[in-house]
Amino acid sequence: MSENMFNSASKYFDVVEKIILVILLFATIAAIGQEFVKVIDLGKVGLADILLLFIFLEVIGMIKEYYVTNRIAISHPIFIAITALARLIILQRKDFDPVILLYESGAILILALAILALRARKISFFRPKKIN
Repeated sequence: MSENMFNSASKYFDVVEKIILVILLFATIAAIGQEFVKVIDLGKVGLADILLLFIFLEVIGMIKEYYVTNRIAISHPIFIAITALARLIILQRKDFDPVILLYESGAILILALAILALRARKISFFRPKKIN
């Protein structure tokens, strides 16, 4: 009885999860549309605008991956963070403390090293050898 109840509760959670993912997708598409309208109103496209669109694209990829596989590769949020930090550096005013720039670029380096570490897991050299 309790296992059947658990299965039906799990199905409800799955439905709620899918609904929230669709809402997130529509919100992301709306944000992309707002960005396009802003660019058209300004009449020019800046690097910060392009990076923001890449962030939106990564979010859509993350939503798709979770919708299809119910998993998110940890690299997706890390790529989003790297792109967001790069955009932040570009948008900063010139009168900011240069130390902040060092902190932000250091954070990008740490995130990039994390991506490398995640990729290195798949290389057989870094895997522990199986003992027969």
